[in-house]
Formats: sequence, structure tokens, C-alpha cells
Amino acid sequence: MKKEKLKDVHTDSEFMLEPVPVNKRRSTLSQVMVWIGFGYVATGLFVGGTLAGYGGKPGLNPAEAVGAVVIGMGVLFVMTSFLGMAAQKTGLNLSLISRYSYGKRGMILPMAIMALLTFGWFSSIVGMVADIWGGLIGNPSGIIVFNPSNFGYDAVPPITLEVFIACIAWGLIFTISAIIGISAIEKIAKFVAPIILIVAIVVGVGMLREGGGASAFWHKANDLGGLGLGTGITAVVGSWIAGAVMGVDLFRFNKSVKAVWWCAASCFIFTNPLLNLVGYIGSVSVGQYNYVAWMMGLSILFALIGVFAWTTSLWTTDNSELYCNALYVGPILDSVGVRTNRKVIVAICGALGTFLGSIGFYQIFFATFINTLGAIAPPLCAPILADYYMIGKRKYDTRLLEKQPNVRTAGIISFVIGAFLGYMFQYQWSVPFGLPSGLLAMVISFFIYILIYKISGDSKADKKLIASL
Repeated sequence: MKKEKLKDVHTDSEFMLEPVPVNKRRSTLSQVMVWIGFGYVATGLFVGGTLAGYGGKPGLNPAEAVGAVVIGMGVLFVMTSFLGMAAQKTGLNLSLISRYSYGKRGMILPMAIMALLTFGWFSSIVGMVADIWGGLIGNPSGIIVFNPSNFGYDAVPPITLEVFIACIAWGLIFTISAIIGISAIEKIAKFVAPIILIVAIVVGVGMLREGGGASAFWHKANDLGGLGLGTGITAVVGSWIAGAVMGVDLFRFNKSVKAVWWCAASCFIFTNPLLNLVGYIGSVSVGQYNYVAWMMGLSILFALIGVFAWTTSLWTTDNSELYCNALYVGPILDSVGVRTNRKVIVAICGALGTFLGSIGFYQIFFATFINTLGAIAPPLCAPILADYYMIGKRKYDTRLLEKQPNVRTAGIISFVIGAFLGYMFQYQWSVPFGLPSGLLAMVISFFIYILIYKISGDSKADKKLIASL
């Protein structure tokens, strides 16, 4: 009884170190709303601007841009859904399900990367929200808290007192809701999701009209070129690969496989492609992918609506980033014998991320962050997919969760090779046929895992574990 109570203290009813019981699963509608809110993140607009060659850079014509979005989001949809089915069937979060392909301690490597990625996203999103509030309020105090140009970042505007305060305030709000858990994320998403979708559609039409209508847009967009379809797909995938992988931590609450597909579709078919389209239209039509910045130039009413929609939409996303971050940090600590409370982890990481966001992480590092992410992160899920679907689902008996070997050779090696290839394909080596670097690396990592699994001791270890059942 005492041991059970101790366990409850550490899991915080969010099942950080155990499967989600069937009677604790959430309704499909609630989860779909979470994924709509989760999918509505500013990076969708940023990627649309990238595909449109925002800032005078190379872009894609409309057909190529649509192709990049369809292929990129299609791959994310399929990959997320298959990861989600494994999570739904087992009830395990990403850290726990990774034990079967990486090992009880081997999972520290991929989960440490996911912890850094979600922490970076949390910091960036806090900065995005504060940046917009700074644009609305201005700098009446005249106080500069941090000036990036003093450190060589001349193109980055100074962080004003108003931006700094907004960052601290919203970072605190996001952290508190993430501490509460999945129930708070659902409640916020149910309120926010319908509003932000309507705003996105209305704004897209408005920017198109201001730019001269569909014919003027089509004429400008068809002159774009030079980016390359493969690079465009990598940008699309890179903007969401962390979300695709961390989706496991949300899918474990689904009641059925059908719910998994609906949740994935609500993000990668209905929500994020819409933002890509709005960002693309805005960049081509009015020279601005960020619809809030455009709305601020119309009137104070439109500015307030834009800031409200931007803030609430990013609230749902940042909730999930910080919530999942604790589900990586907690099991990492547990695997080395350190037991801690999920709420404590969220509070500490939320405070650190808020501070990082308040001194310009988003403004300085964001673009490089998502490009690198798109290159090295996809191979992370390859061992999980290969192991669950190709090696066999039978080994994913939750009774074997605590009996896994400390290290799974196949998972570690295949991921390291895949991440290295993803980085080299993106920055050093030219990829044949313009294929997206991250996805190509993931496919290679997938087959490397199967090969190494069969010739290493991992196969024998699984046979013994299964026999013990």
C-alpha cells in the first residue's frame, strides 16, 4: 500500500511511468480538439512563408508548394498515425514504449533529444507570443532589457521591457496549465479550436483580396522558384516532426484506433495545411506570412482579434510541449534511479524555458532550430516503428516493461546512423532527386534497425522475454 501511494505521488495521475488504463482514456471529441489546437502553431505560417520565398529568398510555385505540403503533411499523418496506434494499443508514453526498441537505459539518448526539442519549442513559442504582444503594446517605457546586437546578432531587434514582461506572464500561465495536465489541455483546446480555425480562414481571404485577388496572386506565385521540392518537403516535415513523435504521449489516452486516425487527420490534414496555405498566400499577396502583423496594420479591433487568436492558439501548443517534456525528463531520471514528481519537472522546465524565451531564443535561433530538427529528428522514431510493426507486436506486453535489457544495440546504432545521415544530407551532402533529407534518413534507419536486430543479441533477448510469459 505504501509503495502504491509513493507511485501515485510520482506519476501525478498522468501515468508518467505506467500505461494509461482503459478506464482513464479520454473521449474522441476532446482529443480531436486537442489536436486541432496542437496543430495550430505559428510554424505553419512560417513554413508557408518559406515556401513562398518570404524575404526575397527562393520559393516554390503554387503547384510545387501544394506538392510539398501534401507530401510532407501526408508523411507526417501516416507516421504519426502508426506511432499513435502503438501508443493506443499499449497505453504507453513515448519514453516507456522506447524501452522495447532502445532498452531501459538506452532510451535516454532519444528521450534526451526529445526533451531538448520540446524545451526549445516551449521557449520559442513563449517568445512568439511575447513578440506579438510587444508589437501591439510598443515600447512606451523606452527600456531595453536585452540587446542581441551586443552579442553579434545585429538583425535581431532588442528585447524591450514590454516583450520581457509579456514573456514572463504568458510563460507562467502556460506552465500552470501544463502542471494541471491533460484535462487542462482539453478544456483550453475545446474553447480555442473553433475560433482559431475561423480566424485563419477569414484572414486568408482578406490578405488575398488586399493583394489584388486570385488572379494577381496566381501571377506573382507562378514567378517563384529556386527552392526545390525536396527542400520544401523537408521544411514542412521539420516544422512538425517533433509534434509527430511526441503525439505518442497524447494518443495513449485514445479509446480506439479510429480515434488515432481522426486526431492525426485533424492536425495534419485539416489544420496545419490550412496555416501553410494562409502563410503562402500572405507572403505572396501582401508580403507578410504572419497574419497578426498584417491585422495590426488594419485597425486596433483587428489587431486585438489577431493577438487574441495568436496567443490562445499557441497556448494549446505550448501546453503540450511542456507537458510532454516532463514525460521525457521524468522517465530518464527514473531509469537512473532518481524518482521525481511530474509537476516539479514541469515547473522547473517551464521557469527555465520562460527565461530563455525572454532573452531572445525565438528571435535568434528559431529558423536554424527547426531546419536542424527536420534533418536529425525523423530517424528517432524509425526503431520504434520497425520494432513494433516488423519485429512483432507480441513483445509489447506491458508485463515486460520493467524486464527490458538496459541497452538495445539495434535501436541505438540505427538512430545514431540515421541522425548523422539526416544532418549530412541537409548540410553537407547533396541528396539525389531532391529527396527530403530527414525522411530519407528515417527510411535508412528503419531498415538498419531490422538488419542489426537480427544479427545482434536483441533478438535472443526478446525470445527469452516472450518465453517467460
